[in-house]
Amino acid sequence: MSDPFGLGTFAGGDGDPFPGLVLGGGERVLDLRAAFGDDATTLALLRDWDGTLPRLRALAAEPAGPVAPYADVRPLPPVAPSGQILCAGANYFKHVRQIAYTFMRQGGDERPESAVRAEAEDISARRATSEEPYMFAGLPSALSGATDDVVLRGPGVQHDWELELAVVVSRGGQDIPEEDAMEHVAGYAISNDISTRDVMQRPGFPMTDFLMTKNRPTFFPTGPYIVPREFVPDYRALRIELKLNGKAMQDEGVDDIIYGVERLIAYASTVVTLAAGDLILTGSPAGNAGHHDNRWLVAGDVMEGSITGLGTQRNRCVAA
Repeated sequence: MSDPFGLGTFAGGDGDPFPGLVLGGGERVLDLRAAFGDDATTLALLRDWDGTLPRLRALAAEPAGPVAPYADVRPLPPVAPSGQILCAGANYFKHVRQIAYTFMRQGGDERPESAVRAEAEDISARRATSEEPYMFAGLPSALSGATDDVVLRGPGVQHDWELELAVVVSRGGQDIPEEDAMEHVAGYAISNDISTRDVMQRPGFPMTDFLMTKNRPTFFPTGPYIVPREFVPDYRALRIELKLNGKAMQDEGVDDIIYGVERLIAYASTVVTLAAGDLILTGSPAGNAGHHDNRWLVAGDVMEGSITGLGTQRNRCVAA
């Protein structure tokens, strides 16, 4: 096996996007247009993943084409914002316990601490015995790059972070068996599902509004690049960490996940037809703003997100 590498979409000094191979542990980027043609895109490479991957391994061993320092390029969303984004909700045990506890306390539940926490534990345990995961759709227009600003647009002021492991689909299909699901995975990336909590439920309208809550422009910082599945032998061994202005807010292992990647792919493919380049966000672990005394995002904040071996995001929050 070759040394680990990443695949992403970048912009150089001229601003033109190009597919790039990330080498040297994130130190250099090889412009793949020299090898795959001037019209090459990351999405096109994913659509022919079985043919692409061996060529990427060879290029990682012997780079052929322009190579730039990683610091001299701007990471864009790894895949052009045109495919589907499917997001798993309430998919980490500890996170579900925190959500349930916060919901009960904010709803005026005055029972003793032990009783409220016991019910939150019971709610979390029941998630694992549910028949199906909970998933919702995101919009590609909300994608942004790993170093882009996040624009805190209103309405709503309770802007929250949700750093997640994202799965990048290489081979589409419908009704994919769980035991075959990993053969449809090109690799993994980082995504941050920014959410505005105080507009999640409309007053007098008993439904959740995820369009308003989660799908504003820049609300899905993703990347900086995709790491092929062969370099992540056990995604459950990864660790997710988000720092806000240098302070750790999320720091959890993926092993706390309720429905794993295999189950999410199998379930999603019973609802939609998956295609190469689609993103499946696997859910956020514990440590959102509600757990930190409702410390919502404000202009000037800097989020730094990392997942083991998948690079780092650094996004500044700005006012609209």
